[in-house]
Formats: sequence, structure tokens, C-alpha cells
Amino acid sequence: MLTAILCIYLVYTLIPIFYVVTASTKTNADLFGTFGLWFSDDFHLRENLVDLFSIQDGIFLRWLGNTFFYSLTSAVGAAFFALLAGYAFAKYNFAGKRLLFALVLGAVMIPQTALVIPLYLLFSKVGLLNTPLAFILPSLVFPPGVFLMRVYVEEAVSDEIIDAGRVDGAGELHILSGLTFKLLMPGFATVFILAFVAAWNNYFLPLVVMSTSDHFPVTVGLAIWYASATTGSGGNLLFTVVMAGSLVSILPVILAFLIMQRFWQGGLSAGSVKA
Repeated sequence: MLTAILCIYLVYTLIPIFYVVTASTKTNADLFGTFGLWFSDDFHLRENLVDLFSIQDGIFLRWLGNTFFYSLTSAVGAAFFALLAGYAFAKYNFAGKRLLFALVLGAVMIPQTALVIPLYLLFSKVGLLNTPLAFILPSLVFPPGVFLMRVYVEEAVSDEIIDAGRVDGAGELHILSGLTFKLLMPGFATVFILAFVAAWNNYFLPLVVMSTSDHFPVTVGLAIWYASATTGSGGNLLFTVVMAGSLVSILPVILAFLIMQRFWQGGLSAGSVKA
């Protein structure tokens, strides 16, 4: 029974991806005139990709580069700060520890979209609107990563290792980076990939804080192309371009999951067991 439910859920999850794959191979006429979940006789993927990377002087490639830069920077920073915070919560005793961790858990429940307008007002005061920092700085705060890293540190790093390092005269930073970081790699990689995907898929924040197309990520750029197509100002070509762009935009995320799967699977398993 459980297997059947999982199979149904798998099919339900893969249908939108399969639709994007089939739609990106069609002409505009076939896109609206043939069955959506199967290929048409005229395989048009190469032409759609050429249009995608040439329209508007190839700005899609710039959006792709922006998205990769924003996501990579945000993910590395979020994983680094989550590692430091999780390690501190797991291995040190300090005043207000329980209250601070409760605040972190509470922050997990706050929808990120609820913070976009306050962030817009804040960045407008300090002159960071329409800059990469307006996207990257909020993305460095990743409360689920702090929770996950605390759980993973408690499981993976014993107090004896830390005490042995202290007896040998190692500083706290050296113990973290030299003695325990290899043990924490699965947790670090898990937080990295989760933060990377969250930044890659972020739409509302860059929509509000970015105003010029040169700074757009893929999500905002494709949404603007789609809006142009639906209103008729972009012509029929844009529908197929949007489909091809959607297909290209999900490939890096899938590739990142495949490359790092041996790390994040272990990290998520440790977190789920403890939770």
C-alpha cells in the first residue's frame, strides 16, 4: 500500500517536469495544438534553445550566470554561518542558549515572503536596492540549516574529540576547522544544497529588490517573458522560449543534487533520526 502511494506521489511530482521537457521540444503551434504530455512529430528543441540564448542579445545567459552567482554565494555563506551557529548551540553552554535556539526554531515558521517588504524598506535606506547584496544578504540567514547543523554536530562530534584537541593546545577555531570539519561534511553539504535550491528558486525577493534586467535571476526573467507573451507584447515565439528556459533552469539543480547526493542523504538521515 505504501509503495503504491509513493508511486502515485512520484508520478504526480514528475508530471510537471515531464510537461516542461515535452513542451520545450515543440513549435508554438504544436504547444497549443497537441497533447501536452507527449512529443509532437516536429522536434523543435534545438531551434528553441537557439532562440532562448539569442533573444534580447542573449540576456538569458546573463540571468543564468546571475542565478548561479547568487545561489552559490548564498549557499556557501548560509552553510558556513549555520555550521558556526549549530556548533555553538551543540557544544557550548552560554547564557540565553535555550532562548536563542527557540528564536531560531521560531524563525523557521516565518514565511520568507513576509519579510520581503521590510527588507525592501531597509535596503532602500542604505542604498542596496538593485544590487546583488540585496539578494545575497537575506539569503545568508537560513534557520533550518542552524537546526540541522546542531543536530548533526551533536551526533557526529563527541566531546572527547574536542577535549583531546584542547589538551593538545589547539584553539577552538582549529578544533572546528582541523579536527571536526571532516566529520561534519555531510551536514554541511546538506545545508549547502538546501540553501542553494532555496536561493535558486527564490522569486519574490529579487522581483521586489531588483529593478533592472541585468541583475535579474532566471526566475524573474522568465516570469517577465511569460507575462509579455500572455499580454501579446512578446509574440508567439516567447511561449516556446519560456518553456526552453524553464527546462534549462532546472538542470543545474538536478546536477547539484546528483553530485552531492552521497553527502546530503547522510545529513538528512542524521537530522531525521534525531528530530
